[in-house]
Amino acid sequence: MLLLTGATGLVGSALLPRLLEQETQVRCLVRDPRRLGADRVRVQIALGDLTDPPSFRNAMRGVHTVVHLAGSIRDQPRGSIEELNGIATWRMVEAAQRSGVERFLFVSALGASTHNRARFFRAKALAEQAVREADIGSIVLTPSTIYAPGEGWLRVMERLAVLPVIPLPGAGRAVCEPIWAQDVAECLIAALRSGEGRADPIELAGPQRLTYNEIVRLLARAYGRSRPLLHIPTPVVSRALRLLQSVGGQRTFATWEEVELLEVSMISQRGAADAEGLGVVPKPMSAVLASS
Repeated sequence: MLLLTGATGLVGSALLPRLLEQETQVRCLVRDPRRLGADRVRVQIALGDLTDPPSFRNAMRGVHTVVHLAGSIRDQPRGSIEELNGIATWRMVEAAQRSGVERFLFVSALGASTHNRARFFRAKALAEQAVREADIGSIVLTPSTIYAPGEGWLRVMERLAVLPVIPLPGAGRAVCEPIWAQDVAECLIAALRSGEGRADPIELAGPQRLTYNEIVRLLARAYGRSRPLLHIPTPVVSRALRLLQSVGGQRTFATWEEVELLEVSMISQRGAADAEGLGVVPKPMSAVLASS
């Protein structure tokens, strides 16, 4: 039995169909089974979420492998970024050890560090530490920016591209190596197939090293809407989004913590080598967008 968290997220929604195609017995830890769509009748359901540690224990019964994808890049009503990424992962690892789970695969973020400027990366670094120190066979995968056409931040950019100019917070010079969610899912399948733990993290990066300015221009061309960029100073964006949050809470279209991630570079010195070592050749972002 494999326990999957984050099954309805960007990577989880790409991974789950692959697991089911292989006839893997999958149990999904979810708040709302309806979000699984038609797949909800093909998996076991464990009701719960990252803010409910008792649900971890129930979900782990009879589980051999955990694939932990769930997390959050913004504070939620029932938990902060630190609680939902760092503390929740630590508690999940503890529950896995107590339940006799043999393997734990955790998807973190490339460049996670306790000294990073962004809370999300600091929280992921603490989560990585908890996984590495656990007495359990573990693999940590650290992807660069993950994307999928029509999903997540690409959907936001698509909407902004209808404006006469595309507003972009900061200078847009941070660099990443974007990797398609489908390629990340393939890497996870390969890591599961290996049947081994690994001390060093597996860095997942796409073949193109791009600044966010270049990504936005690439997106605009893919949508057939060439637009100039309007750079908004970071202090202005920070104050505006914090004001919106104070009025609208966490239901605002974007939070400062999310936007701040665009100011952080996410690059691997090994490029796409780790993914290729798993037998996956990541597609360039330009090719994925052109075929979408």
